[in-house]
Amino acid sequence: MNSHTTGAVTRRSFMKASAGAAMVTGLGIPRTVNAGVTGLATMIDLSRCDGCVDFDQPRCITACRERNLSVVPEPVDPMPTLYPRGMTEDWSKKKDVTSRLTPYNFIYVQEADVEYQGEQQRVFIPRRCMHCDNPACATICPFAANHKYDNGAVVIDYDLCFGGAKCRTVCPWLIPQRQSGVGVYLKIIPELAGNGVMYKCDLCNDLLKEGKTPVCIEACPRDAMSIGPYDAIKRAAKERAAAMEGFIYGMQENGGTGTFYVSPVPFDVLNGAIETGPGKPHLGPVKRAMEAMTTLEKSVVFAPVLGIAAGIAGALKVLAGRKGGNDND
Repeated sequence: MNSHTTGAVTRRSFMKASAGAAMVTGLGIPRTVNAGVTGLATMIDLSRCDGCVDFDQPRCITACRERNLSVVPEPVDPMPTLYPRGMTEDWSKKKDVTSRLTPYNFIYVQEADVEYQGEQQRVFIPRRCMHCDNPACATICPFAANHKYDNGAVVIDYDLCFGGAKCRTVCPWLIPQRQSGVGVYLKIIPELAGNGVMYKCDLCNDLLKEGKTPVCIEACPRDAMSIGPYDAIKRAAKERAAAMEGFIYGMQENGGTGTFYVSPVPFDVLNGAIETGPGKPHLGPVKRAMEAMTTLEKSVVFAPVLGIAAGIAGALKVLAGRKGGNDND
């Protein structure tokens, strides 16, 4: 099957869409959509990604970094040490790291050397936020700093984020990354209220609002990444997987996502061949994050005010204890 006839919208055919519009295919189609188009999804075809072997680094990484490297403000110096945890995460001296996700690097490419059906293969896997259909990260944030937009993008508001990292805790892939010493917490109680700001891919949400293409998709020289209406991309992913007798990741994981990976190699095989850990997401099976939560945890998630109140009470208790300790000096 010719992959260009599946209905997928590549970076060279990012469809103009509106309510009830039919899918358009062919050559010479604009790369834009109507500003505010709803229900977008992306497809990443691993059979097409070659890791940009002819470039110094994958073009998706280069484009994303050129756009987002300056998003993080310069951290304060000295950086407040949180009481009582004393934990900070500072990537400001490691901005050049592109081998994993960081606050300064929203996308990276994993490599998997595998043997499948008697053939040795090297598979390249671009990784960034999955933009889940019903993201727990957006539900759990007590300050409403994380939001799922109608266009499909899951976006952290860096001006509201306190860096508490609940979003990373409930993300099955631990995608969001924290930079300490920046953000609104510095203006509240720097040693108690938060720990910086969480950063991740926002699917170039501001560009989507203007009817433009995310830069990683625009930059891909092999059309390995596609974007378009959710149902059309989902259908295209199924058709492309069927054509290559391949596999799909992202349709069921975490209750469904807005990112569909299509691969000629099973994802459990790929997952066993990639390096995983902090900033390096796995490709294994996951359930909806909320399903594993206790009743108490869910009560905090679904009643954010209680979580905020508990946090304030804890802060006041610590402050009172520290003040009492000073009086006894």
